[in-house]
Amino acid sequence: MAEKPQKEKLIAENRRARHDYELVERFEAGLVLTGTEVKSLRDGRATLGQSFADVRDGEAWLVGAEIATYAQGNSANHDPTRMRKLLLHRKEIDRMYGQVRENGLTVVPLRLYFKDGRVKIELALARGKNVRDKRQTIVDRDAKRQMERAFKTRR
Repeated sequence: MAEKPQKEKLIAENRRARHDYELVERFEAGLVLTGTEVKSLRDGRATLGQSFADVRDGEAWLVGAEIATYAQGNSANHDPTRMRKLLLHRKEIDRMYGQVRENGLTVVPLRLYFKDGRVKIELALARGKNVRDKRQTIVDRDAKRQMERAFKTRR
C-alpha cells in the first residue's frame, strides 16, 4: 500500500532565528495542547518570537511561545504564554540536553505547523551569532543575489 503524501499547513514561523543563530541540527516534535489552543492555532494566532525549548527533569518544554486565547472560548480558556510539553524520543531529548550543557547551544523553535491534523514544531540546536557573523551573512546573501541576477541576464 502506497503512503499518502504528508500535508503541512504553516501556522507560525520564527524567521528571526535564522538571522540570529547558526542552525546546527533540526528536530521535529509534537506538542501537548488543550482544545482551545488547537482552535486558536487553526486561526493562525501564534508567535514564536521570544520562545525557546528547555529540558527539565528529563522532559522537554517549550517556553515563551504565545498562543492567543480563543475568542469563542469560555472560562476554561488557556493561558497564552504557558509552558507546553514537547513530545520527543528519549534519545532526542538526551542528545539535545547534552549539546546544550556541553557545547553552549540553544534550542530555538523555527516553525509551528499542522502535519496530518497534528500540531508539530520544528526545533533547531543553534549557536548564537555575533554582529560580525550577521553582517557577513548579509554580505554573502547579497553577493549570491547579484551573481544569480548576472547569470539570469546572460541567458
